[in-house]
Amino acid sequence: MKSDVEIAESTRLLPITEIAGNLGISNDTIYQCGKYKAKIPLSFINSLKDNKEGKVVVVTAMTPTKFGEGKTMISIATSMALNKMGKSSVVTLREPSLGPVFGIKGGAAGGGYSQVLPMEDINLHFTGDIHAITTANNLISAVLDNHLHNGNDLNLDTRNIYWKRAMDMNERALRHVVVGLGGRSNGYPREEGFIISAASEIMAILSLSKSISEVKERTDKILLGFTTDKKPVLARDMHISGAIATILKDALMPNLVQTIEHTPAIIHTGPFANIAHGTNSILATYMANKLSDYTVVETGFGSDLGFEKFVDLVTRYHNFPINAAVLVVTVRAMKFHGNDDIKTGFENVKHHINNIRNFGIKPVVAVNVFDNDTKEELELVKSLLNDIDVDFAFSTAHKDGSKGAMELASVVAKVADDSDGKFKRHYTNEMSIPEKIESVAKNVYGAAGVIYARHVKRTLARLQDMEFCKLPICIAKTQMSISDNPNKKGKPEPFMLNINKINISSGAGFIVPIAGEIMLMPGLPKKPSAEIIDIDDNGKISGLF
Repeated sequence: MKSDVEIAESTRLLPITEIAGNLGISNDTIYQCGKYKAKIPLSFINSLKDNKEGKVVVVTAMTPTKFGEGKTMISIATSMALNKMGKSSVVTLREPSLGPVFGIKGGAAGGGYSQVLPMEDINLHFTGDIHAITTANNLISAVLDNHLHNGNDLNLDTRNIYWKRAMDMNERALRHVVVGLGGRSNGYPREEGFIISAASEIMAILSLSKSISEVKERTDKILLGFTTDKKPVLARDMHISGAIATILKDALMPNLVQTIEHTPAIIHTGPFANIAHGTNSILATYMANKLSDYTVVETGFGSDLGFEKFVDLVTRYHNFPINAAVLVVTVRAMKFHGNDDIKTGFENVKHHINNIRNFGIKPVVAVNVFDNDTKEELELVKSLLNDIDVDFAFSTAHKDGSKGAMELASVVAKVADDSDGKFKRHYTNEMSIPEKIESVAKNVYGAAGVIYARHVKRTLARLQDMEFCKLPICIAKTQMSISDNPNKKGKPEPFMLNINKINISSGAGFIVPIAGEIMLMPGLPKKPSAEIIDIDDNGKISGLF
């Protein structure tokens, strides 16, 4: 079979004006970014308020392996198949980060005959949104350090500054650094650190905002640190929300591209699900849901991460219906989580199915079939799914495109059509932060309880009397296990969830408890993908996947 790049290169793309026209968006409305990409202005999105809402289908997965289980591909294929059935559907995805692209995971544009295009552009700089986010993040850092250099009128405690610099690359050497060295003219020396841009609070703010004014409001609420007498210092004290919103003015607009079968795809913002909330922007989902019968939303990693955060967090800021949830599973992942035994690994699948059901949402299992899956293995998976009375379908979307997802799309449409879109969350805003953490830990991860590091207990005590305590939570946790230990496969025995730190993303509007040893700045593997990516004199790219 051809590589993803070869398939993408052999596909004849339609002008983005034609894709927009099929959605009822005129040529003079969109902002074209070349022939095959466009931004959709907020004025058009605001004009959709009286349109009827469609059905929202959220795609998640069992606990993935390091190779991924094809969740983005299944999202794309499901949307393409719904369109092929004569229904209207838009798939909404996150923007890929350059960190994973040049690291180990690769890009995030689907695969085979279920891709979004132009694949190379989407996986690289795309329309510059993540660069704008990085710039906005680092403007705050620059202004903050300038404030310290010029007298520190706010009396910021330099040992208690929360804000970090950002870059869109995996760079472990920048996790902990010292800035301001070299004498008085070079700033105030202090410990600092970098996070990957996908983990920046600016990324979350862009993802959850619906207007320029909301970007400003959220930016003003960012907690930068505390004074020496323990009072919070917010970004509003730096008077820069207008500048930040100006940098982000184009990045706030969703990006329109096309699938390999010329159906519409909206790709916007890229928060990771293990260290952030893991869903595309509210604006993207809102726009898709106002323009189509079925919006397919891809959420990051398993139901314990992106899916939980979409339900428990994102829908608090825009009350989307959730009419169905697709759980992507593979024989490969079941064997991995069962130490080569599919039945044992299926316990992981059952856990994620129960997670979806516990939210009051009906799951549809999508078995992503690989060429090396045997007939006996697939029959066993079919039998195991039948035994637990869950809707499911097998998909060969990688090699067959929408044709390989028609059965899945048919099941999804039926489940979504029969749903009223209602669901339930695991906690209320009024609950204390520990109560929120423990609810997710026990009801979603299956933990027996929660252990808080001593300094975390002090942070929680301080937050108890602050307005931040009413915010929802966004637990940062490994994606490789339901637990906080990446080495615990399958469905771990009852365990204690370890909370080692609490970050406050008050601008984005959530608290980030950090479970286990999770890094907000990933590192590259021993042999990163960067070593195989190349381009020739004709502009042909190889090694990008």
